[in-house]
Amino acid sequence: MVAQVRHPIWLPAAPAAGARTFAVLFTLESFARASVASVIPIQAYELLRSEQAVSLTYTLVALLGLSATLFMPLAIDRFARRRVYTVGVLLLGLGSLCLVTGTLAGQLGGMLARVIGASALSITLNLYIMDHIRKTQFIQSESLRMAWSTIAWTCGPTLGVTLYAHFGLWAAHGAVAMFAAVLLCFFWYFRLSDNAAIRPGKTRPANPLVNIGRFVAQPRLRLAWFIAFGRSCFWTSFFVYAPLLMVVTGQGSLAGGLIVSAGNALLFTALFWGRLGARFGARRTMAVAFGGMAIGLTVAAIAGETSPWVAGAFLLVTAFFGVALDALGSVVFMRAVRTHERAQMTAVYRTYLDLSELMPPLVYSIILIFFGLGGVFASLAVLMAVCAVVTWHYLPRRI
Repeated sequence: MVAQVRHPIWLPAAPAAGARTFAVLFTLESFARASVASVIPIQAYELLRSEQAVSLTYTLVALLGLSATLFMPLAIDRFARRRVYTVGVLLLGLGSLCLVTGTLAGQLGGMLARVIGASALSITLNLYIMDHIRKTQFIQSESLRMAWSTIAWTCGPTLGVTLYAHFGLWAAHGAVAMFAAVLLCFFWYFRLSDNAAIRPGKTRPANPLVNIGRFVAQPRLRLAWFIAFGRSCFWTSFFVYAPLLMVVTGQGSLAGGLIVSAGNALLFTALFWGRLGARFGARRTMAVAFGGMAIGLTVAAIAGETSPWVAGAFLLVTAFFGVALDALGSVVFMRAVRTHERAQMTAVYRTYLDLSELMPPLVYSIILIFFGLGGVFASLAVLMAVCAVVTWHYLPRRI
């Protein structure tokens, strides 16, 4: 009998989930997304040879991605959160596989796969954060997450453009596959647990249209969405039209990658903005940030295509203020959402990203008929000014 004693199999204990856990996951995800953030619009422009056609392409992809976002709670309820996260990572790799074909169909399919994958990752990660981080620690956690991702958003775009320019599509998109594989390994190593309230088979999630109605009925959630929408409109425009500005004016694709990397390098100031928000309040800090963005974009619009480097410099000034909203913006939603509605409301809240990729390109495609790229920055400046006023007047002082 002694010889038949079965010794327990040794398994390493999963580290306790905390702010650093989510910072690691978000940083790896950021590498997988940022490494081709500048390559994709340049690749689309080389296929379509028209700034307006590029805007329409982004509009179509965002419209299709929006539908996937609204139905994400159904997927989480049916398949469990960890599996949805895993599929999200795999979609990033699938997107790159489509994009290396160098065809219009591959371009559309790859962009759509990336949008749906990013949606799955964003929603599930936010749910994990709200499960494991206390409300009083949201500002510190979010600023840490943004700061850690600085290296990804700083080096990623330049790395991707360099690989694309010197080694071709396979090298640039191969880097995405590598980062996605590492992300998947770390995610399963952390073994994050699902919230019992949203395990499959327990409850039937509401219809997406009902979820939208519940979301719109809550003023704090509407305000959180609008703040996030304004912030995301700037970043999606920055990633697409800053590189285009450099390419169209003859500065080269490498210059486009460098300006995006420089803007992303400012993410290291997220810790500074987090401390500023904790000291002076998120309402005041975010309103000032939106105001600074409106001013920076106005100057960039005036410089336009005649002075691309001046326009680029003020786009970087705008990006500096935009980091404040990255560090503080999500806190408004996380503190306002009710625990039992997190999965459904997070999916609706996440539509800010889809609509920020849908509506601006649609508006820009019309503006570009009559004006140059300066018109794009001018229209964005107006939106930032409106966001500043709304944030200052309607966001509670205690946020």
